[in-house]
Amino acid sequence: MRLVGDIGGTNARFAIAEPGRPPSNVRKLPIARYPGLVEAVEDYLSDVPMLEEAVLAVAGPVLGDEVAFSNSAWRFSIDDVRQRLGLPKLLVINDLVAHALSFSALPPDEIGSLKSGTRDPRQPAVVIGPGTGLGVAFVLNHAGTFVGLPSEAGHATFAPMDRVQAEILSHLQDQYPHVSVERLLSGPGLLAIATTLAKMTGQIIDLQDPRDVSARAAAGECPTCREAIRIFSSILGSTAGSLALTLLTGGGVIITGGLCRGLRPLWDVAALTEAFIEKGRFRSYLDGIPVDQILRPHAALLGAAVYVEPSHSV
Repeated sequence: MRLVGDIGGTNARFAIAEPGRPPSNVRKLPIARYPGLVEAVEDYLSDVPMLEEAVLAVAGPVLGDEVAFSNSAWRFSIDDVRQRLGLPKLLVINDLVAHALSFSALPPDEIGSLKSGTRDPRQPAVVIGPGTGLGVAFVLNHAGTFVGLPSEAGHATFAPMDRVQAEILSHLQDQYPHVSVERLLSGPGLLAIATTLAKMTGQIIDLQDPRDVSARAAAGECPTCREAIRIFSSILGSTAGSLALTLLTGGGVIITGGLCRGLRPLWDVAALTEAFIEKGRFRSYLDGIPVDQILRPHAALLGAAVYVEPSHSV
């Protein structure tokens, strides 16, 4: 048995994982309620027997003992947390790596297809998770063991595809010295697209949260919100296509996270697909790559549950 966790920029989710069984006792704790990771884990474990092993998936790079978050004030030392919690073993992995590892353990009804294609399990795959920020990871099949490669591709510079996106970029450049993909391809990014579109067309709309955008689009009462989701879909497709070319991900593209699950009924799949394959001379290559979506909530907890620490030979 192990404690598993998914530590994002807004919430921390914890569960208990028993061998051969899905994670259970799932709880979601707001990051803002706790001064740090240890206090959040201790709160969760107050209702759970202390375990000897933990695997935590975090929204940020794991480059050594010190872990910091891109979209949270939390930071911690892995060894210090292990000692304070009295854990003989604590492993920390990137959250998108955990999402990537969950994919092979999901039943078919927890995977949704956005674009058809042929998946080659011998080739790398890329996992993209817009949320509080934008997470990206790659996964390789190494002699039957899936190995995750974390990245910070969400902080790459945003490249607009058309004049509207270029104008949105121009507005955002007035606010930020560097406009990364994450500034548009995230929950705050969806809100920024919608409010910037309104500003560009001289509208005044009261949007305080990304959920306001999706709710108004779903209700059919805000054409600007609907257009924002179309643009978001296109940017997601374009970004996914660029990442697929970066590592030639014949193993497929996987979209994950709660934000995209919530947007699924509103996707402009045609815009996403066209932006994905529209890469000039590599259009035919990308046309053969499938794009799927993880529909399971808390998929990173499943990924942390099935995670196997790689041997030094991997």
